[in-house]
Amino acid sequence: MRVFEIDLKEKYEFLGCDGRAPRLVCYLPYCLKEMGRENEKRPCMVVCPGGGYGILSEREAEPIALKFLNWGFNVFVLDYSIAPHRYPNQLKEVAAVFEEIYKNADEWNCDTNKIGIIGFSAGGHLAANYSNAYNCGVVREVFPDSKKPNFSVLCYPVISADESFAHKGSFVNLLGTYPEGAEVDKYSCDKLVSFDTPPTFIWHTAEDQAVPVKNSLVYATALADNKVPFSLHIYPYGEHGLSTCDKLTNNDDRLTAPKLLAGDWLEDLKKWMEVTI
Repeated sequence: MRVFEIDLKEKYEFLGCDGRAPRLVCYLPYCLKEMGRENEKRPCMVVCPGGGYGILSEREAEPIALKFLNWGFNVFVLDYSIAPHRYPNQLKEVAAVFEEIYKNADEWNCDTNKIGIIGFSAGGHLAANYSNAYNCGVVREVFPDSKKPNFSVLCYPVISADESFAHKGSFVNLLGTYPEGAEVDKYSCDKLVSFDTPPTFIWHTAEDQAVPVKNSLVYATALADNKVPFSLHIYPYGEHGLSTCDKLTNNDDRLTAPKLLAGDWLEDLKKWMEVTI
């Protein structure tokens, strides 16, 4: 397997600001020549860790890459801009990742018809935002042929800026101030959904106190209203940020038997992808 990093600002100097250099970590399994698979194309997953746009969670980066590698994916973990670096830098950085995958598809054995994006918490907001706004003006200004994900995976995502159930800190970190008036809808991903939104897998826990489950419910409703294929999984127990729901990403106190039910999300996702992509 090849593992290497790409400094996205070196390739696209307009990315980042005030010294910020967004970084992409690429995990590319070797195709097996002895099995006649040297030219086999692999599905790809772009990973956006969570952290409230204030940090980037280690538990939602490489551990997630390891899961998808085991399923035969090429994986690209994005170290995107966080506070004090503001919107729309993050959208442009995701677009740059897709640009790199398309440019290097032959060398990296990437199937460009099977490129997904997965995001956790605030990274889920970024994944949902890009899935709906990949072709918005600020992105197309720098990437005129910006690419749409083929599918999205949203894990306990921050979705809405409606202050009655929003994770307010994520929006303050993203924007520098909390949105008001018409700005609320602009940054609420459920308000961006259209018939063009890619098929989506969503999971959350009903106990989540940091990012209320209503975030996933309103997004699923928007998908249903626009007839976008989706799969929604609400598990009854578990704190926010369970990631892989095992000892790789959690201490023992977060892994009581009821909370382990949420660990089904990986197998549920795998089954969904088998019929979706």
